[in-house]
Order: sequence, then structure tokens, then C-alpha cells
Amino acid sequence: GVVRRPDRCSRRHTEPMRIYLPATLDELDAVTVTADAARWTVAPRGAHAVTAALTRALPDEDEEGLEYAAALEAADDSLALVASRPDAPRQRLVVTLEVPDGAVQVVGAEDSDDEDAPAPSAVEVLRTVPDVAIVCVHVDEPEAVADVEAVLAAADDDGPDADAALDAAIERVGERDLLWYDWSELKDVPRG
Repeated sequence: GVVRRPDRCSRRHTEPMRIYLPATLDELDAVTVTADAARWTVAPRGAHAVTAALTRALPDEDEEGLEYAAALEAADDSLALVASRPDAPRQRLVVTLEVPDGAVQVVGAEDSDDEDAPAPSAVEVLRTVPDVAIVCVHVDEPEAVADVEAVLAAADDDGPDADAALDAAIERVGERDLLWYDWSELKDVPRG
């Protein structure tokens, strides 16, 4: 795997919506890999995509920059998933897939002053979509595990310096690049 921006995943020119799905590494165990595809059944859940709201929020970005922004939002949501699942490997994972447009609803808000409002790239997978071909994944390198664990520990801390420790830990995780793996390389994804 090499560090690559999300747009470098081989894009097909079809009608489905490309989404960046936050996940945990153990979820890859449910993927079926054959000689011609890696397929996964996607249950209803939150994800990110290049939406009209994201395009308006980042007017100076090209398509590549918008895809990168959506993938980074998915990486942040992956960190929250890791935090909520104590048995999950301590690495962020973003799965890039294309799902039928009708299976996805845009929920992202723009120009909201509410810090709890969904990101402008936020979408919701509304129904189970079976047998979706994975385009690629982005995952933390194993060396990031310590930084992810530091975020989780700081989030649980109630001490006087807890907020500063959490902000510093989140910044360290956010500075890490996610490694890119083509669907055919899923067996090579490192687990820390």
C-alpha cells in the first residue's frame, strides 16, 4: 500500500454514487474477495460523499480536493466507530464504494453554526445494499495505533488537562496519512 489521495482509486464512469464509508478493520472480515472483485454487503449507516453542500462549502476545491475532504470526514467518523467498539482494531478505516444513488440520502448541512450539525459531506445509506464492489480502502498504518489509543484514553479522562490532551491527540491522528489499498490488496491491509 502507498499513500494516495481518494480520487486515485480507479473510478468507473457509471451512475452510482461514490461514498466514503467509515468502518473498523474487523468489518473487512465480512468482505468476499474473488479474482475480479471484493464484495461487501453494506447495512444502513452514515457515510460521506461529494455533495452539493460540500461543493458550496469548499468552492475553491476541484473534484479531487472535494473527494479528499469527504474521505477525511469519513476518517474522523471511523475514529468514533473505533471508540465505540472496544474489540475493534485501533486503526481508522475508510472504504470507498459506489452504491445506487437511490440507496443514499444527503444529510449534510452547510453554513451551520451548530458544531453538532452533520458535515456538508454527510450522507446516509438508507437500506441494505448487498454485494457492493469495494473500489479501495484507506487505513491507518500500524504505527498510528498508539495515537488512536491516546485519543481514546484522553476522551475518557476527566482531569483538568483532559481537553488539551484530547485536542493534542486528535491533532496527531489527523496529521497521519491514511494508506491506500486497491480492492485486490485487501489481504495486505496491516493490522496493528
